[in-house]
Amino acid sequence: MTEWFQSTWMGPALGWFVSTTILILMIALPLMLAVAMIIYADRKIWAAMALRRGPNVVGPLGLLQSFADGLKVMLQETIIPSAANRGLFLLAPIITFTVALIVWAVIPFGEGMVLADINVGLLYLLAASSLGVYGVIISGWASNSKYPFYSALRAAAQMVSYEVSIGFVLISVVLWADSFNLSTIVLAQQAHVFGFLNGFGFNPLLFPMAVVFLISALAETARAPFDLTEAESELVAGYQTEYSSMSFALFWLGEYANVLLMCALNAILFWGGWLPPVDWAPLYAVPGIIWFFAKILIFFFVFSWIKATVPRYRYDQLMRLGWKIFLPISLIWVFLVSGYLMLTRYGA
Repeated sequence: MTEWFQSTWMGPALGWFVSTTILILMIALPLMLAVAMIIYADRKIWAAMALRRGPNVVGPLGLLQSFADGLKVMLQETIIPSAANRGLFLLAPIITFTVALIVWAVIPFGEGMVLADINVGLLYLLAASSLGVYGVIISGWASNSKYPFYSALRAAAQMVSYEVSIGFVLISVVLWADSFNLSTIVLAQQAHVFGFLNGFGFNPLLFPMAVVFLISALAETARAPFDLTEAESELVAGYQTEYSSMSFALFWLGEYANVLLMCALNAILFWGGWLPPVDWAPLYAVPGIIWFFAKILIFFFVFSWIKATVPRYRYDQLMRLGWKIFLPISLIWVFLVSGYLMLTRYGA
């Protein structure tokens, strides 16, 4: 598409700009729609597990409830506390929302269906997603209130702690795929186990890392049972306490976009991305993007299931899990995976 726009009267520079803008909108707009619908799905899953109905009034089966909520926050007044740092207070939700969007630039939805197919896609993703904690820290500090500030400190410690173990998990995957490119990592999983199972998760040596990554993803996105940043029994709504209207909505959009991102990463890194579960020719008749979305929805159901059923951790339990359990396990697994590859692949 970029080449077509560049070959028209627009020329190389303007053609590239227009085509890139269109591609960005083709990712961002459906993502926003998906966020609205998964908020509805989240509430429906929680309700079903608690034997309740959930949203069922606005639109058929309550499908328009998220859009009604969005309209409501758009029409509300934005209230800024008099003692808050006005500039930073308004900047924080924008940072959170923007960072949640830019990481999708390197996510491959199918073979060749990626905005930026860069060789260091995994490093870009890790670096960009790490910036999300700045929005939380700034919002807690700029609110000039003790509960948001405590929440921001918790968020900083929590995200840094679990990014360490996530980093070592990613090293194991990179060693096996021999690439930082996300598309290459997906293709490396084709017929990976027994010659017909697609996915590193089916590999007994990498399956424990898939479990560690899934749990760490819950902590990284501050989802239950690791939602200590907004434990309402202790911190009201945490770093979002002083926010209202669209600034509050941007935090929610950013949070759910990050949840979708972690579901997508679980699918890409361990479960074959756009590949079908089994390397069988008839299954490839189904478009890869359908397989990819199906895996995202499965992982999102797991996220919601855990939130509806698992009680919240104490903060000391959260930190102990990250530093005393996941970090040593992920470190040991890097040695195991690299040693196995040296013996089998490189003949050392």
